[in-house]
Amino acid sequence: MAADPARHEIGLTLGRLISQDKSAGGTKFNLDGGNGMQANYGYRLFNGEMVAIYGEVHMLANPQRRITSLNGGLTRDVASLFITPGVRVKFAPKKAVSPYFAVGGGWSVFEHSKLTLAGAPNPAPRSTTGGVFDYGGGVDIKVWRFFGLRGEIRDFYSTSPTYNLASLPGRQHNVVLSGGFTLNFGE
Repeated sequence: MAADPARHEIGLTLGRLISQDKSAGGTKFNLDGGNGMQANYGYRLFNGEMVAIYGEVHMLANPQRRITSLNGGLTRDVASLFITPGVRVKFAPKKAVSPYFAVGGGWSVFEHSKLTLAGAPNPAPRSTTGGVFDYGGGVDIKVWRFFGLRGEIRDFYSTSPTYNLASLPGRQHNVVLSGGFTLNFGE
């Protein structure tokens, strides 16, 4: 019989957010992808033969996503932070390769640049906060007792940053592809 999965998991991954082309009111712009640094803590709540369920807290930090457009009044760049408690369901938890999916919701914050694309002072607030819903999946690969590899894709569906376009309200997808490692401990 294979060993039970660890009670505690810490995942650290580095990835890339997917860039987005957007338009509103005749203005077109691109929100660059930017790097995404993620940390995840999971606590095993249920352990079965075919499935394990974890409560998790996931965090994604992105230091800069540049904006390009012919409209000089747009925010120059945006940094983002997402913190989302949730649930992760891991399949075949006692095997060397374990796929999973995760879902959660929490808090988002966007920090806007001090300048617009034209170099003028940015009229946008320095930061905006709101809610975020995240979902995604991935695979954990056991390498050695307490060490493993992780590959994942997640979408953080959040409030939008302030781009300085009144005709662009609502929410946006923030999809990140990432890879890294896990530390697993506790019985």
